Amino acid sequence: MLECVIIDDEPLARELLAGYIGQHGAIELAGTFNNALEGMEFLKHHRADVLFLDIEMPEISGIDFLKALPDPPITVFTTAFRDYAFEGFELGVIDFLLKPVSYDRFSKAVDKIREFLSLERSNANLETSGDIPTFIFVKSGVQKIKLFFADVTHIQGLKDYAIIHASTGRIVIKGSIKSMQALFPEALFIRVHKSFIVAKDKIRRVERNKVIIADQQIPIGRNYKEALDKLIGRH
Repeated sequence: MLECVIIDDEPLARELLAGYIGQHGAIELAGTFNNALEGMEFLKHHRADVLFLDIEMPEISGIDFLKALPDPPITVFTTAFRDYAFEGFELGVIDFLLKPVSYDRFSKAVDKIREFLSLERSNANLETSGDIPTFIFVKSGVQKIKLFFADVTHIQGLKDYAIIHASTGRIVIKGSIKSMQALFPEALFIRVHKSFIVAKDKIRRVERNKVIIADQQIPIGRNYKEALDKLIGRH
């Protein structure tokens, strides 16, 4: 059972999420707070697996609150504004719920959290493929599974882990996105953000501040924009 905390200054939004949590069989409410300062004090002394965090709050915003936490729980942003999605990527949040949140969308966020934790516990590792630059080995327990670079769409950094997104499924690896950049060939992959590496041949289009891969919108970081512009020949 996942312990979660809600921090939101809107009473109806807190009540709605609390009701959803009460209906769901895999998550339970450890605390609910109407301001970030009370929530921060609680998290200093209590463990939480998941944080449902509003962004626009008085005194301190959800974004500044999350930046101030030394070891934040897995975080889901809840907001009435669409414009914060990319800032969520910057902070490593796992999902973004737009208010008013439906139960179906809430349930999908919980499923995503549970999948991440399950993959994290599998403690998979990567081994390079020696002189053959077309694949790597994914090591999970006693098994070694060949993962072809051609199957990978993108890699996402999340806290101390990297999530490999492939046509065969998702794999969570212990290690930084920087360490993944060293394993995935530069000829095939490009880093577009401090939290994302993408497969060059999977890019469908590039917009002003994001890369589109299949149905995924991936932010472009300021420090990586020039290299991406060179790749696509943008002038």
